[in-house]
Amino acid sequence: MIRVQTEDFDLGSELKKMTHKQTTVGGLCSFVGLVRDMAGDAEISAMTLEHYPGMTEKALAEIDAEACERWPLQATLIIHRFGRLVPGDQIVLVAAASAHREAAFEACHFLIDWLKTKAPFWKLEATADGGKWVDARDSDQSAARRWLQTEKDKPTNKDAAE
Repeated sequence: MIRVQTEDFDLGSELKKMTHKQTTVGGLCSFVGLVRDMAGDAEISAMTLEHYPGMTEKALAEIDAEACERWPLQATLIIHRFGRLVPGDQIVLVAAASAHREAAFEACHFLIDWLKTKAPFWKLEATADGGKWVDARDSDQSAARRWLQTEKDKPTNKDAAE
């Protein structure tokens, strides 16, 4: 399931919905991203996230589909907020459920790494010096590189289930 929304989300409720009556799920892994109050040495009072409706959901669906190709997943969830958020607010939730914990862990990690580098969101940080658009971070690109594999090297659902 994919949602792009302004509203906050309840982690427990979302995870419970994912696994409701899913007795084959043996592992559920989730990641929640929060707005920090600092960027480098600058204090942040708010962050505004913008996106292009339609394009964003399509990109998230492609990321989700790739995760489902790589691992045997019973369910996935991506929720990404947009609009004005303040430090401590939840920005994003990604979750993956599988029969086995390793697939859930890896898929969750993949989902957030790919989302950070491939999803079309634009972030404007509000600081005492004014607004500053956030550039892609080298560390995010580096984290995503580990998922770049040739087709023959990609694990398949069959491989992950064994």
